[in-house]
Amino acid sequence: MISRDIKIKNAEVLVLGVTFKENCPDVRNTKVVDVIRSLKEFGANVTIYDPWADVEEVAEEYELQSTKGLPKEKYDAIVLTVAHDEYKELDIVSLKKKESVVYDVEGIIPKEVVDKSL
Repeated sequence: MISRDIKIKNAEVLVLGVTFKENCPDVRNTKVVDVIRSLKEFGANVTIYDPWADVEEVAEEYELQSTKGLPKEKYDAIVLTVAHDEYKELDIVSLKKKESVVYDVEGIIPKEVVDKSL
């Protein structure tokens, strides 16, 4: 984000995925929560979207709010953390601001859209 002159404080960040693994509703032992908490500590406004995760369970287990539906907003950063099949069909470009970054931890987003992958 820094390389794009996007300030982390107050940045709008979309995290795609909060479950333990792809195509599974289990949120126990997920490491994604650590990423989300770190982003929040830096002052980012984080939106969590995971079609497999139960919103109430995420709130109860981790005190985090997630959304049931795909948000319509545009984001400064998008972080794909779980390779759910639904994400393979997402139009990531429509979710990002003109000046934004896309991180793909799982390697499922087309390479021309991604800024960083692991």
